[in-house]
Amino acid sequence: QVQLVESGGGLVQAGGSLRLSCVDSGGTFSMYAMGWFRQPPGKEREFVAAISRVGRRTYYADSVKGRFSVSRDNAKSTVYLEMNSLKPGDTAVYYCAARGPTVTGAFYIRDSDYGYWGQGTQVTISS
Repeated sequence: QVQLVESGGGLVQAGGSLRLSCVDSGGTFSMYAMGWFRQPPGKEREFVAAISRVGRRTYYADSVKGRFSVSRDNAKSTVYLEMNSLKPGDTAVYYCAARGPTVTGAFYIRDSDYGYWGQGTQVTISS
């Protein structure tokens, strides 16, 4: 059973960086495609980034392309979201999500594609 726990959120100034982590304690992490989503205050949840099972394929929302980077370490059952040049508009609760088992190379960008979710971690960017 997939169990996802995010960490690394916090309060940073605009222009700063954060790295979010999401650990799966379920034991079959390498079989799952992973995604990051966020929910800004008062808005719908939105896609941020996705990564395939072995990390060869990644995909980003236009709003974060060039600033955020998703990666994974299957040996540690962990997916990361490196966030640079942060803006106040990046303020949100960030969630990781898993879908699987999947074929190698697949990634997903709709929240309805994912069956497992973490509890979220708050990221707040001050201006």
